[in-house]
Amino acid sequence: MDLLLDTHAFLRAAADPSKLSRNARAAIGNPANNVFVSAAVAWEITIKRDLGKIVLPLNPAMYVPTRLSMLGFKPLPITQEHALAVNGLPKLHKDPFDRIMIAQAQVEGCTFVTDDAASLHYPVHILKAT
Repeated sequence: MDLLLDTHAFLRAAADPSKLSRNARAAIGNPANNVFVSAAVAWEITIKRDLGKIVLPLNPAMYVPTRLSMLGFKPLPITQEHALAVNGLPKLHKDPFDRIMIAQAQVEGCTFVTDDAASLHYPVHILKAT
């Protein structure tokens, strides 16, 4: 199975996996699964850290790549196909980070690991993160 973690799921997996649901931990930890982290996660983390909304032990430029490597997660770039797929999504909320990640999950055939309430209503397979 291919998984795409949203920002909060990635942060929990990187800092305190016990805050993830048992099902999310099992899926993320299963070596048969590919775990992807969108470039949108790095972007959102950078913005939220700059705004003082999250605290990290390292600068995001160091934190995100080192945690990806340490955890064996794969980066997922944002492609033109992903960006254009946002157009086909229902307008359930305006969060651009969630919308691009949902589009990526659809295009790439990934299960989206999230707890965002609005994301649960999009036409994409969801695994609740907590």
